[in-house]
Amino acid sequence: MADLNRVVLIGRLTRDAELKYTANGQAVCKFSIAVNRRRKNGDQWEDEANFFDIVVWGRQGESLNQYLVKGKMVGIDGELRQDRWQQEGQNRSKVEIVASYLQLLGGGPGAPAGGGAYGGSGGASERQSWQGQSSAPSGAGAPPEAPPYTGGDGFADDIPF
Repeated sequence: MADLNRVVLIGRLTRDAELKYTANGQAVCKFSIAVNRRRKNGDQWEDEANFFDIVVWGRQGESLNQYLVKGKMVGIDGELRQDRWQQEGQNRSKVEIVASYLQLLGGGPGAPAGGGAYGGSGGASERQSWQGQSSAPSGAGAPPEAPPYTGGDGFADDIPF
């Protein structure tokens, strides 16, 4: 059986996203989200927040950065990555979620009308789509609109069969 590394989360940003660039010019957008969980403690229900660090690479991160503001609800689909390093002789590690698909959800600060879905691994294979939006932000391509439906079956009346 093959290994599987997939994470799907819906939560709110705990701070505005930060956009930085690596030494070779690759964009890296980082932010954190809080995902609430309800659990029962005796007779009382308690809300418990879990916090996750998210990373979005490349053009996708550049395009989304302006919309990723504190309090904004997002859906994330990605994978876990563990970063390991040494600091002052101590081994350190941190687990982050590298998002391959991000959905802006609901209203809130910085939300484009209707929300937007972004996905892809970056580069030439990156895909971006806007759902229910009249105009895309600069740098993002809006899909062409379909012609209006006229109610016909698409065939001319003079076809002899």
